[in-house]
Amino acid sequence: MRLDNAKKTQEILNQGYGNHGASRTKKSLKAFNPRAGSADEDIHANLGVLRARSRDEFMGNPLANGAIKTKKTNVIGVGLVPKPNPDVEALGLNPDQAKTLKNQIKREWDLWAESKYADAAGLSNFYGLQQLAFQSALISGDVLALLNDIEEKHSVYDLRVKLVEADLCTSPTAQEDTKDRDIKNGVETDKNGRVVAYWFANKYPNGFNLVTTKHTRVPVIGDESGRRFVIHLLEMERPGQRRGVPVLAPVIESLKMLGRYTEAELMAAVISSMFTVFVKKKADTDEDDFGINVTDPTTGAEIQPEPGEVNMGSGAVQFLEEGEDISVANPGRQNTAFDPFVMSILRQIGSSLEIPYELLIKHFTSSYSASRAALLEAWKMFKTLRKWMGDNFCQPIYEEWFTEAVTKGRIQAPGIFNDPAIFRAYTRCAWHGPGQGLINPVQEVTASEKKIALGISTREIEAAEQNGTDFEDNAQQLIYERGLVEQFTPGMAATSANDSGGEGGDDEDAQTN
Repeated sequence: MRLDNAKKTQEILNQGYGNHGASRTKKSLKAFNPRAGSADEDIHANLGVLRARSRDEFMGNPLANGAIKTKKTNVIGVGLVPKPNPDVEALGLNPDQAKTLKNQIKREWDLWAESKYADAAGLSNFYGLQQLAFQSALISGDVLALLNDIEEKHSVYDLRVKLVEADLCTSPTAQEDTKDRDIKNGVETDKNGRVVAYWFANKYPNGFNLVTTKHTRVPVIGDESGRRFVIHLLEMERPGQRRGVPVLAPVIESLKMLGRYTEAELMAAVISSMFTVFVKKKADTDEDDFGINVTDPTTGAEIQPEPGEVNMGSGAVQFLEEGEDISVANPGRQNTAFDPFVMSILRQIGSSLEIPYELLIKHFTSSYSASRAALLEAWKMFKTLRKWMGDNFCQPIYEEWFTEAVTKGRIQAPGIFNDPAIFRAYTRCAWHGPGQGLINPVQEVTASEKKIALGISTREIEAAEQNGTDFEDNAQQLIYERGLVEQFTPGMAATSANDSGGEGGDDEDAQTN
């Protein structure tokens, strides 16, 4: 009876996934029993360690540093530029009015975005803030931006963007009054789970500043003004998640181990390249006939080696103490298995980061088709991140700037404060970044022409994808250049004809004579 019950219990355990990925009896899975927790439990408890390790890898690991910069360069580049696209039908604008409005918005936007007044610190313009915010979000998992109004004498607009590193958004201490608010890792939510405020510390948690830690509560949206005060840039991976995870988190161990392996191989190669002669002494002597002892550059005094330490160098001669001998392990370099092994690990790291390993190490040795396929796959990710950056960072700031522009009377947009639909109609825009670039320009431009001719693409789309430009700007510039050519070509042609005619006359005279 007991045996029958055990069999039935085992059958239940082995039902469905219980006999596969959820099996508790297979030898390969017996020790694999991770604990399932909420997003707060699984993510927030480990964020401090993940951030520190991620930053250390970025600062000291070439692969980690290159991966982050590759994403930043291709997603942001010199900056995501807005293309205002008001809903002219909803606003009842004719083509001329729509064109005038777009041009006015562009001029006013450039006045703010291209100046360093956009940055609360006064160090970058808005496009520089994009680069910093994106990079910080990748390294630390998230980044926050405070939107403040600061009046300055020579600035038309008062909007200022202050980037705040993730570490400074923390929960208040037990001594601070939080009025029973739901606060976790510096993020406050209401009873519906909606984020309503953020709490910022006046110093880093592990900083050397000895001042008492105090927190300031900043609401996301002002109760009276309805203006946005905080932007939280993070990539969600779980429902209920309040803080972001560093993009390097899944590959930190692989990057660290690969870095150690690379350093060991590099050191072995350096040691194997050194040819050192060891001289055995029969009596104590302080003479250094070959001059290889190291001296202190400040004092000039000779630096004595530590006990058990010998100096090796290329073509060096090292004196040994009386009775000492040396035996050097042959590192046997070059290691022919190094490159294939590293490439194998790079493919795994690239898969996690969504960067083909060819792009990860900037080394393209495959065929044109393979290289193009790798770049196309990478650009799926770049475009996704560009859309994420535009929607969650650029567009909210653009809307706050537009609100100020209308309030100051620099842009006429009647009705935006009375109807959210009208506000959306005026502030609708697309964010364009640098183009993908061309591997084979002739083929790819020809393909663009055919797509436009078939109606499956537009000149605006192709201009943005090919080189990140705006078709309307290109068209206006071409009209201007065509006018210059028509204006100056006749004069240039006449000058050329006179020059060539004079030379021809000399030749004829010479021949006649």
